Parts: sequence; structure tokens; C-alpha cells
Amino acid sequence: MYLHLGQETVVRLDEIIGIFDIETATISKHSRQFLADAEKGGRVYNVSMELPKSFVVCMDKDGSEIVYISQISSATLLKRTGYIDGIANL
Repeated sequence: MYLHLGQETVVRLDEIIGIFDIETATISKHSRQFLADAEKGGRVYNVSMELPKSFVVCMDKDGSEIVYISQISSATLLKRTGYIDGIANL
């Protein structure tokens, strides 16, 4: 299964490590540092030019993390996965 992140970007569900609300997650200095390190490493992809609402951390086939910045809320992305409270609703 795939998750549509916005524009023309989709990722496989089994590659997703986490879906985060950009406002609440960036309160933590650790989250800000993670995003800064990912950006320095060229592993951040902005899916839209609109106001960002969430970021999705994925693991690619090489084992490196990729971060997608999306204009879609984390709640909406979670609903699109079909998983609520760890239970698949596909």
C-alpha cells in the first residue's frame, strides 16, 4: 500500500517510520536537530510550497532516512494509512 503525501509524491507504507505534526514536534530541540541534520545531509524533500503541517520520516532501501515535508496534516495522513491506534482498518 502507498500513502499520498501531496503533489505527486507517494511513499510505501512499509517504508514509513513516523508521521509527525510539524508544530508540536519542533518544540523539542532533539526534533529540530534531527531535521537540521537531515537537511544538511540532503535528505529533506519539501512536497509542497504551501505552509508545512507535517513531516514524514521514511527508511529507504539503503537504510538511510528520508524526510518529507507535507502541507497535509499528520492526522489526515494517519487516517490515509488505515491504521488507528495500531490496528489496521484497511
